Amino acid sequence: MTTSQLTEQIRLKKSFLCVGLDVDLEKIPQHLLKEEDPVFAFNKAIIDATHHLAVAYKPNLAFYEAHGIKGWKALEKTINYLNENHPDIFTIADAKRGDIGNTSGMYAKAFFEDLQFDSVTVAPYMGKDSVEPFLAYEDKHTILLALTSNAGAYDFQTQTINGEELYKEVIKTSKKWNNGQNLMYVVGATKAEFLKDIRKIIPESFLLVPGVGAQGGSLEEVCKFGMNRNVGLLVNASRAIIYASEGMDFAEAAAAEAEKLQQEMATFL
Repeated sequence: MTTSQLTEQIRLKKSFLCVGLDVDLEKIPQHLLKEEDPVFAFNKAIIDATHHLAVAYKPNLAFYEAHGIKGWKALEKTINYLNENHPDIFTIADAKRGDIGNTSGMYAKAFFEDLQFDSVTVAPYMGKDSVEPFLAYEDKHTILLALTSNAGAYDFQTQTINGEELYKEVIKTSKKWNNGQNLMYVVGATKAEFLKDIRKIIPESFLLVPGVGAQGGSLEEVCKFGMNRNVGLLVNASRAIIYASEGMDFAEAAAAEAEKLQQEMATFL
């Protein structure tokens, strides 16, 4: 999916909502545990209820890897279901990978070729040769961790080195990498005040913004400082949507929460 196609979907649905599929078996409705594959059953119901309100879905790999082969099968069924039934949806493997070149190449193959995700999140700490194997896929997108929403982000990301904050240096350097035009960036909603400076460096790039809702980020602030002429935002919400109810009505409750966000997004659009 190209960024122009993604922008078209945003305009069509009046939404830049990304739903995070962070499936915790201890939090999903208990009746689903009787299913042969509870994780996929949960995901399918959430997708069926919210696909008209969202432009992207983001499974967090940790919640699948924790269950071994069963988790990987649930992930595969989820991405196949999205690709087969909703090809207009942008898919994100929230894997936060990043390693030496040949290892990154295998990670890229796993997510882009085998599982057919549109994009994958990647950690930039090991530099150019750990990211370019992902960027070698010209029809895919690599989403670089730039400024994250967790409290520990201040440990390194905002530290000043030679007069420049580290996260800014990461973004500036990444623009020089091969196929750098296929980069997107993670910027936490709890760091919305930093978006103004980030947009000076990457005015046209898409930003994946977690942290709205349960983590306390403000959608209004994100839009004020982060939106560009092509919208350029994917705002992720996970727990606030997928765990809106623990009962039989969990999918309907998820749709109701997603619609609240979508309606708010429509006003900013």
